[in-house]
Amino acid sequence: MKRYRILTAFLSILVLFLAACSSGSTTTSSNAGTGTSSEKKSSKEIVVGWSQMENNNPWRIAETKSIRDEAKKRGIKMVYSDAQGDTAKQVSDVEDMVAQKVDYIVLAPREFEGLAPALAAAKKAGIPVILVDRKAKGTVGEDYVTFLGSNFIQQGERAADWLMQAMGNKGNVVELTGTSGSSVAMDRQKGFTDRLKAKAPDMKIIASQTGDFARANGQKVMENLLQSYGDKINAVYAHNDEMAIGAINAIKAAGKVPGKDITIVSVDGTKDALKAIINSEMGATVESSPFFGPRVFDVIEKLQKKESVPTEIIIEDRFFDKNNAKEFVDQAY
Repeated sequence: MKRYRILTAFLSILVLFLAACSSGSTTTSSNAGTGTSSEKKSSKEIVVGWSQMENNNPWRIAETKSIRDEAKKRGIKMVYSDAQGDTAKQVSDVEDMVAQKVDYIVLAPREFEGLAPALAAAKKAGIPVILVDRKAKGTVGEDYVTFLGSNFIQQGERAADWLMQAMGNKGNVVELTGTSGSSVAMDRQKGFTDRLKAKAPDMKIIASQTGDFARANGQKVMENLLQSYGDKINAVYAHNDEMAIGAINAIKAAGKVPGKDITIVSVDGTKDALKAIINSEMGATVESSPFFGPRVFDVIEKLQKKESVPTEIIIEDRFFDKNNAKEFVDQAY
């Protein structure tokens, strides 16, 4: 009987001990799970809206890829839209991003004037806007946080400087301009025309028409200009390489030799432009880098940390001509 009582007491203690261990183990596991869930809820995923104005040429494609690749690299979710060259659609795209409550909006404005409703919607929702490659009408610090891009006036000046030297400060120039109403087209035109007026009064811009930054449009415009002005045209200044390549095609079709009969200078620095320089069909092109991805997300990281960012981040661009085109052609987009 005594042995039975001892055995019973021992078994009771053993059961209580095992129950306590089981209870402690469950509690520990539960606490760990709750902690992980709480951490997930507290660390909000960043969502960035990327509003591209169009995606129909090498420069835009390279820009889009740069931004999307960098977002993926940094593990940031992105909402992407392509306005397809339509300002009204771009306004709607941005308003949709606001409705989706993204954390930041990266915007490549199609026009300077037309994006006010989009900026207003983002401002009302308290969503910071970062402008890339083009400016939009608004107040920095209120309507948008910062602008990342090139100095477009300086690009026009550099193109003019090269052309003046190549032409001996004389000759008739036709200008193929970019998207009407865009900051980049206005600035590249201003930089170029002001430089000619100041430094080479004997060089005249005899015609200026928009090719809307497109190769096919540049070719069509150049065909019309050749029909209207013929041998009076000595040089072409194109606001981007796509229009310059279109102009080269038109010049060839008219039985003239690009680079010999008509001198061509442009802006962008695409692979096709550098190849044209190597082939002596184009004289020079001013780089306008499309690789904004790392810079855009560096800005976003600073904003996440509540750090201040510059109101403008200007990219230093290179210049390509016969002296260095071969060196950089394989790196071009």
